[in-house]
Amino acid sequence: MKLLRYGPVGQEKPGMLDGDGKIRDLSGTVADINGDALSPASLDRLRAINPATLPVVSGDPRLGACVGGVSKVLAIGLNYRLHAQEAGMPIPTEPIFFLKATSSISGPNDDVIIPRGSVKTDYEVELAIVIGTKAQYVDIKDAHKHIAGYCIVNDVSEREYQIERGGQWTKGKSCDTFCPMGPWVVTADEIADAGKLQVWTDVNGERRQNSNSADLIFGIAHIISYCSQFMTLNPGDVIPTGTPSGVAMGFKPPKFLKAGDVMKVGVEGLGEQTQKLVAYSG
Repeated sequence: MKLLRYGPVGQEKPGMLDGDGKIRDLSGTVADINGDALSPASLDRLRAINPATLPVVSGDPRLGACVGGVSKVLAIGLNYRLHAQEAGMPIPTEPIFFLKATSSISGPNDDVIIPRGSVKTDYEVELAIVIGTKAQYVDIKDAHKHIAGYCIVNDVSEREYQIERGGQWTKGKSCDTFCPMGPWVVTADEIADAGKLQVWTDVNGERRQNSNSADLIFGIAHIISYCSQFMTLNPGDVIPTGTPSGVAMGFKPPKFLKAGDVMKVGVEGLGEQTQKLVAYSG
């Protein structure tokens, strides 16, 4: 299944994408696409529904972040071998993780706001895990039991804030609109092997990132198990698994984003996102 949320900001409704690419309304079945809706029992109920029996959503509504009520976005850093190399960093011996503020979450095609005074805003396409059941101290062999599905996250980053402002990556990762999520959650049963998916980013039509999740240093099961040793993973939590080489700061000279640029990011089997960069105007 492909589960999504549609409608104006703050008024999103739950939906399902049918086999013809039409949005079907799930409001009469679940309150939201959130942790409750992503539980194994709930997903089984949704699978039993014939999409043709659900109301068709007319027009071309805005898509919201594909998961609502997220308690945390726990992102993995430097998890592609070639990206670690372009960043001039050693290959990690354990997963590096950081939090993105939930206030940074936005829809997959919403504008991305360049922070006031920023000159080092960057893109990072990422395959993200969506947790379906509570996970604490999980063994690697059991990690798959806790996955509801997968989605795309663009881990937008401000490199000056991240690297040059006294430490802590979170401050460079948490600006408003810096976590476009979606377009939908693809349930785990639709993805044969999340460790073999193409991932890419285009900026203004130029292919910048083009890799495969096979280059991950730490795989999906390892990430879930490792993170669950340090904190409880709740249903609806989202774990972006890292970005491949080709980020803006990796070019010589760097190709940081500016107002008017258009990003398109995609992951095989999970769809695409498109965002326009706009200057902060508050």
